[in-house]
Amino acid sequence: MTQNNEKRPVVGLALGGGMARGCAHVGVLRELERNGIPIDLLVGTSVGSLIGGAYAAGLSPDQIEQLATTISWSDLGRPTVSLMGFYNSERTEDYVKKKFPLIEFEKTRIPFGAVATDLQTGKMVVFTEGSLPLAIRASCAMPVFYTPVMVNGRMMVDGGLVGHIPASAARMMGADIVIAVDINSQHLPIPQPTNLFTIMSQSLSVMGRSAVSYIHADADVVVRPQIEHVRPDDLSKAAEMIVAGEEAVRRVIPKIRRLLAPKKKGFFKRLFSSSRPDPRRVSMLEED
Repeated sequence: MTQNNEKRPVVGLALGGGMARGCAHVGVLRELERNGIPIDLLVGTSVGSLIGGAYAAGLSPDQIEQLATTISWSDLGRPTVSLMGFYNSERTEDYVKKKFPLIEFEKTRIPFGAVATDLQTGKMVVFTEGSLPLAIRASCAMPVFYTPVMVNGRMMVDGGLVGHIPASAARMMGADIVIAVDINSQHLPIPQPTNLFTIMSQSLSVMGRSAVSYIHADADVVVRPQIEHVRPDDLSKAAEMIVAGEEAVRRVIPKIRRLLAPKKKGFFKRLFSSSRPDPRRVSMLEED
């Protein structure tokens, strides 16, 4: 990770939701590192919060790949008898506690935000302080399939309900340049669902498509791994999706380098003299 030295814009990476397709995020992180692209802050929705949180907590792309290629759905939830959902996601919280080298937002190597949805207000909530495992669990709590997660007396569910690409959250946290990773909105036919799990996940994907133009407007660069043929519940193709993530980044590296190229002195003076939020001092950012 390259520290921002105030001689260039702040770069934010926004990792979108998409269940198993999130394995592509690992390849994105690896290829950005290979090309020396700085990541000054990171925001994730749903699986993007799990992968992004692992990276912010100090795991390397190789270490995250090991997790992605060995994880199973039973690691993240267990059946429950509840009127609120079919599965309890406490195991997601336990998994993060076991696998991550640290579990507090305040200790991450780069500022990190996990996006969830307040089910009662319908607003996006970005967790940036407190328990990393709890926030990631909330961000990944797909409605109906997983029971909602209570955080400070508020009922939280999957961040994908309010936008599966958290580009706007990266802006709110202070990014000047936002690189967003879209693992869903290809506007191609979605594979036929095979169970309730895929019906719910693909429903979120359809919802996200309707707002994708607005979401992309908050991003300077959109990375689109070509993984539309992979079912959102298919973890067996993790290695293939990681490669697709790497390839997708290579296609946009020239654009990223142009955005990071030094501009006129006056531009940078205006850029860095303007006020921006401190991403480590904002707890539960909410959209208006």
